Amino acid sequence: MPELDTPGTIRAGEELDHVKLEAHLRARIPDCTGPLTIQQFPSGYSNLTYLLRFGERELVLRRPPFGTKAKTAHDMGREFRVLSALHPYFPQCPKPLLNEEEDALLGAPFYVMERIQGVIVRKQFPEDYTLSPEQHAGLAHSMFELLASLHAVDFAAIGLGELGRPEGYVRRQVEGWSRRWGNAHTADAPNCDAVMAWLHERIPETSRPALIHNDYKLDNLVLDPENPLRTIGVLDWEMATLGDPLMDLGGSISYWIQNDDAESLQAFRMAPTHLAGFPTRREAVRIYEDCSGVPIEDFTFYYAFGLFRLAVVMQQIYYRYYHGQTQDARFAGLTPMVEALLNQAALVQQTGEW
Repeated sequence: MPELDTPGTIRAGEELDHVKLEAHLRARIPDCTGPLTIQQFPSGYSNLTYLLRFGERELVLRRPPFGTKAKTAHDMGREFRVLSALHPYFPQCPKPLLNEEEDALLGAPFYVMERIQGVIVRKQFPEDYTLSPEQHAGLAHSMFELLASLHAVDFAAIGLGELGRPEGYVRRQVEGWSRRWGNAHTADAPNCDAVMAWLHERIPETSRPALIHNDYKLDNLVLDPENPLRTIGVLDWEMATLGDPLMDLGGSISYWIQNDDAESLQAFRMAPTHLAGFPTRREAVRIYEDCSGVPIEDFTFYYAFGLFRLAVVMQQIYYRYYHGQTQDARFAGLTPMVEALLNQAALVQQTGEW
């Protein structure tokens, strides 16, 4: 069996109050017996994620990062409400257990959910999780098939009709992320005025309203250890909302590095999508199109926006490091990634090739 996603030592400055948390959880969640141990999952650049163990029982706690600048992007209560409504209808969504909206206990809001035990694929597959090209293709197909099924959920019927405003969603996203770029700009940031101008001039109408994940990528999926083509969990719902499903797909495709991409993109690859058998970006979009039954005439805008948004996310994270709001050394080298993403967006906009 391949190695599961493994937590480790808590990073300096990101410790939780062990005594207070243990007493709080014992009083509110059944079957929390035995001593509490806490570890931290090392990956991810956004909300902090911890593994809590009470004997054999494993829980996951999520809280905003320390020194957060963009507070609205880390609404723990909102994320908890999405999970609570969605879990009965989309079982890959983790089961939420406890929500704490006050800062008193840990210095920030947080929530606790059941842990989904499985394999998470990051930049490389685990050493003992070797797949064939045919399995790579099958994994990609199941990934985009699951995304299409999420977009087909009747969000109003499950009580999420007020989660967002799908009308005008694309315009608000372009305008909002452009403002975020300005707010997170640093002296060493690359220029992206032309990329933003292109997006503003080509804003399409929202294709159809859907519940969207907004950060759907391979390392947010939990795979069945015995069957790599079966996804048993989808993680990180912090940005879920009602919007345009093609924007959700564009965000996914912005992470999709294929084997003929430039070295500047390959250097920041976050998943092994360059390996034989994985579809190209265009082929992945066709898979989604076939599974959703919704024709996609031109995807250029959505991919270009996905690249721009990802660049802004990385710049926001780097902003915190630049201004000393976090000491996480991983953030020091994000500027070349921001530049590579913006260069790719500009190339896509100029050539229409993606």
